[in-house]
Amino acid sequence: MDLAKTRRRGEELETALLDAAWTELQTVGYPALTFDGVAARAETSKPVLYRRWPTKVDLVLAALQHGGLFRRRELVDTGSLRGDVLRALRDFNASRSGFMAAISVYMASINQETGMSPGDLRDRLLGGRSTIGRVMLERAAERGEIPRRDWPDGIASLPSDLVRHDLMMSLRTLPDRRIVEIVDDIWLPLVR
Repeated sequence: MDLAKTRRRGEELETALLDAAWTELQTVGYPALTFDGVAARAETSKPVLYRRWPTKVDLVLAALQHGGLFRRRELVDTGSLRGDVLRALRDFNASRSGFMAAISVYMASINQETGMSPGDLRDRLLGGRSTIGRVMLERAAERGEIPRRDWPDGIASLPSDLVRHDLMMSLRTLPDRRIVEIVDDIWLPLVR
């Protein structure tokens, strides 16, 4: 067999490695995930993995990002702040509620192994990008719905933080009345 013809490189190799890591993570979970298992699944060697991701946490975070779970979804402009935030939270609730149970287990294991908090993990996974709340607040200010100001991070992220918290506490999709309560009774009064 001609190895030059079968050897994967660049993006093709990285995709194969991350696919293998994602599958391994879903199959065996974080505590049992090993570089040996991922390398075997990807049909490569451990050094190939270690060159890209020196630690298990680095590999797992890359696999989670590769799996699309932290990719920002398109923010639909409904024409109102209330409509925008309800749409975004309902979409998150419907698409990510099943994942929240798994990620909470991963986060507990990562914390136990490395001391990284869930907030540290979130910051690493999101890479410092603006919260969707901040984007929606800026759009609403441009439309004249709310005053323009430098919103504190805690207020900008509050609706998403509350939904994420409730999903992790209940491990199931939230009832729509809870999302409406977060928006109408908690968040909108703060920003108006």
